[in-house]
Amino acid sequence: MKSLEELKSKLLADGIIDLDEANELEKLLFADGKIDSEEAEFIFAINDAVSGKSNDVAWNKLFVKAIASFLLDDENSPGEIDETESDWLYNKITGDGQIDAVEKELLLHLKSKAKNFPTKLEELL
Repeated sequence: MKSLEELKSKLLADGIIDLDEANELEKLLFADGKIDSEEAEFIFAINDAVSGKSNDVAWNKLFVKAIASFLLDDENSPGEIDETESDWLYNKITGDGQIDAVEKELLLHLKSKAKNFPTKLEELL
């Protein structure tokens, strides 16, 4: 199985994520059953690079699933978005100067699933 950096190079070579690439990425990211901070940073970097492109819908689903898992399935605040997570997500979403469709999809998903939804994130919607 490829490392994250090897996969990142492959994914960004053509600038879009197709179904096979999304599936390969999902297998790699969820190999241990959870998303860690390095993987969450990686998936946001990929999203920033392919934002607005003709990606397969599987990419949107994977992005939402992975980031929601990172935020909601953690040991410190399971099912909740704590202040540190809220700050991290806000900075990741606003860091490239735009809120793209998949990031909005993520926010709506989190709003419906989390026990809480910080005002800071609500303002992004």
